[in-house]
Amino acid sequence: MEVYQHFRKEEQPFIDQVLSWKEQVERTYIPKLTDFLDPREQEVVRMLLGTSQDDLQVEAFGGSEYSERKRIVIAPIYDTITEDMFQVELLEAAYPEKFMKVEHRDVMGAFLSQGVKRKKLGDIMIAGGKIHLLAAKEVVPYIKLNLTSIKKSRISFTEQSLQSLMVKEESWKAYDKTISSLRLDTVIKEIYGLSRKDAATFIQKQLVKVNYRVVDDVKFQMQEGDMLSVRGKGRSKIVEIRGRTKKDKIKMTAAMLQ
Repeated sequence: MEVYQHFRKEEQPFIDQVLSWKEQVERTYIPKLTDFLDPREQEVVRMLLGTSQDDLQVEAFGGSEYSERKRIVIAPIYDTITEDMFQVELLEAAYPEKFMKVEHRDVMGAFLSQGVKRKKLGDIMIAGGKIHLLAAKEVVPYIKLNLTSIKKSRISFTEQSLQSLMVKEESWKAYDKTISSLRLDTVIKEIYGLSRKDAATFIQKQLVKVNYRVVDDVKFQMQEGDMLSVRGKGRSKIVEIRGRTKKDKIKMTAAMLQ
């Protein structure tokens, strides 16, 4: 299929799924609601079903304008898409902040241990002794009934209005780099100021994610728009590939999450 040439091979199954959603909406005229998608998946949907589709519209929502993970509604162009169509619910729980530290991975681990799929959960916010979960409406009763402890501390999730959601605006700092190649180990070396050996070690130990998926191949080729995270070092992204220098080096604009 010609459309595949614009994407990585590992994205082909998701591309097929998106195209099947498109066909379903065009055939039935019934809006399609997706599970929570990460930013790269959202971008793929927009690339496939964006402005070129005169008969369809695509909208995303994850709880607030700053949400990272979002559900998408694909609908006929004449439909009105409303917030309640996304079926995103906010769950809140309190924990004894003075006696324990709760991190994102603790909440995620507790959530996944209940057998609920990651795609049913949106963003997680933790601050001031409170945990906020954004979840698909269809799994909220199950979460409230079964997710009753985190790090051996008893908790109880209750539904809250989305207007009370803790919002954390992200701040990115952009800068220009000149690199020899777009290999994953080279990009990590330059962005995070590591040696090539240390960059390779992080990759081989499966501590590196590209577009929210673990990549353990040092030769993996990065692309413009890719999101990158290195455990313990933070998150970054390739904002733009700006061509090559006279010495055939790649001019890249990258950004780090502050």
